[in-house]
Order: sequence, then structure tokens, then C-alpha cells
Amino acid sequence: MRTVIQRVIKASVSEGRRVLSSIGPGLVVFLGIEGTDNDEDIEWLASKIVRLRIFDDNRGIMNLSVLETGGDIIVVSQFTLHAKTRKGTRPSYINAAPPEIAIPVYEKFIARLNALLGKAAGTGKFGAMMLVEIHNDGPVTIIIDTKNKE
Repeated sequence: MRTVIQRVIKASVSEGRRVLSSIGPGLVVFLGIEGTDNDEDIEWLASKIVRLRIFDDNRGIMNLSVLETGGDIIVVSQFTLHAKTRKGTRPSYINAAPPEIAIPVYEKFIARLNALLGKAAGTGKFGAMMLVEIHNDGPVTIIIDTKNKE
């Protein structure tokens, strides 16, 4: 699983004119799923995200997690995070899981994130063309890949 996480002041995700989710302060998590992703990846990543200390404490130091701040999360599926760009100028998405594999992993990830967060995360619509509006805070942008746990 590969994610791009952005700390936001507010964000929303829409399909056409219909707002699917909107949040105030929190995180937007773009999530790409590979065919080899499993329950261990789901647990590790969901736990990492809710405990990631990237919010300012009262001294202005990034020392608080979304759990500690009471912030919200939106998860947006994004297969393009697995783009291979080594050859040519047209990315290959061969490593991105097909929908029949990715959707159950996506749903399990959201369920685990909800359990850890103690409330429902917002979501986009899997496979849809969406408009994601982000008011990045900082900006703070973090990339995490479960295949490269640094």
C-alpha cells in the first residue's frame, strides 16, 4: 500500500456536483493498493497514520497525532500512486491492484482506520473521477509505502 498524506485545515472530495465527504482540520490520505497488499499492511498503515505526530502542540512543534487533536480523515483511492515512469513518458499502472482485489482491501483499510480513529473517516468513491479540494496546512505532506517501512 502506498499513501500520500496531507495535513489539512479543511478538505472535501466530490463526484460531479455531489460532495462525498468534507472535513475540517485533519488528514487527507490518498491510497494506492497493490495486488500483494494484505491484512498486515492494512494494520501497519492504519496504525501508523492515526499515530503519526505531524500536528503542532502548544509550543508549535509537530508532536501530536490526529488521534490527539481529534482531527478527521478523508481516504481517497488513487491507483496512480503505483505509476511506473522509468521507461517512456506514459506511466504504467501494472502494479496497481485491479478493482476486484483493491476494493476489499480498500474497505478493510477504511474499517480498520475507523476503529483506530474512533469515528468514521470520510471517503471518496472508489474508481470514480473526483474533485479533491485541499487546504494543505504547512504544507505538510508525507509519503508512506508498506513495502518500504523506513
